[in-house]
Amino acid sequence: MLNVHEVEVRSGYRLWLRFNDGAEGEIDLRDHLTGPVFEPLRDPATFATVRVDPETRTIGWPNGADFAPEFLHGLLSSGVTAL
Repeated sequence: MLNVHEVEVRSGYRLWLRFNDGAEGEIDLRDHLTGPVFEPLRDPATFATVRVDPETRTIGWPNGADFAPEFLHGLLSSGVTAL
């Protein structure tokens, strides 16, 4: 099962992630912050509250927004949004 082990906020809407399979790198979530649960994350202060949820083992925010680790890993692997 794929899990996020660490997250660090970078500039803009970028996050550095490390996964349990050893993959790590930066992704940009700017284009993925749409819809009612994600739009509040466009506020940089709110975006910066991201954490790894110990139960779901993916990133999440206090408002309940989260992304599946497989989606995040795909962004990293695709190179489309990875830096």
